[in-house]
Amino acid sequence: MASVPLPMRNLVLGEDPLSLDRIRAILTRLEDTIIFSLIERAQFAHNPRAYRRGEFQELKDTGFEGSWLDWFLKETETFHAKARRYTSPEEYPFTDPAELPPPILKPFPHPPILHPNTINVNASILSFYVQHIVPRITRAATLALSALKRAHGISGDAEFEDDGNYGSAAFVDLEVLQAISKRVHYGKFVSESKFRDDPAAFVPHIQARDRDALAALITKPAVEQKLLQRLRKKANLYALNFSPDGEPLNDSATRKIDVDGVVELYEHYIIPLTKEVEVDYLLVRLDGLSKEEIDALASKQKS
Repeated sequence: MASVPLPMRNLVLGEDPLSLDRIRAILTRLEDTIIFSLIERAQFAHNPRAYRRGEFQELKDTGFEGSWLDWFLKETETFHAKARRYTSPEEYPFTDPAELPPPILKPFPHPPILHPNTINVNASILSFYVQHIVPRITRAATLALSALKRAHGISGDAEFEDDGNYGSAAFVDLEVLQAISKRVHYGKFVSESKFRDDPAAFVPHIQARDRDALAALITKPAVEQKLLQRLRKKANLYALNFSPDGEPLNDSATRKIDVDGVVELYEHYIIPLTKEVEVDYLLVRLDGLSKEEIDALASKQKS
């Protein structure tokens, strides 16, 4: 069986960073990362206290008024910023960049790939994750915790309190959020690749600020359906537990993750938000260009 080469993540040493085949391979691998991270998060209860601002006196004593997850993100991203993670065109922090330190290392000579832009939808990703994704994927663990507490004489609202695994849950939250962020913001690479391939098709709609027309140019429903089918197959496989002799335990009671929830996350949130990013990026693609440069793009034939 022939081996399939893995996509090169190195933007300097790899193949064309705007190759659609390369982009597609990276997005496919991110599916695995997102599914496995969600499986890890599903082991812990909801822990709603970790997502509410001002809940931890220990943080308030330090002057921090955000949530436990906000603090965890800021502390981790502070270190990552020093290591110049966010100078890469594919990385975006959840913390306000103005609150992060500059890199300790000298700037890395990334090749010019994307048009200058400030698009960052991480605030929306974080809100959706906390409000919708976490409660759903942790439902089984939260109900199991509730049953355990009732067995120990704890009933009512106290049944559904968290399991106290704040650090462990936040660590996985961070992994999920970073993977979803990378997946969504990679829409900029998709848009740039398609724009360069046929700029004349995009320029009139960019100038007219026609979001629907731009979305139609980058949307391929057949590709999206194949993605969702592939995602369901992956989630079904990764959700399985196995017996000691290696046989899969293929029943819903032993699944490690809500497969429908994973598919719906992509279908109703990740894919639509990625499209928003793609269109938003196209709408600023001509910013800063001269009339002569724009006219040249408008007359350039499909490559």
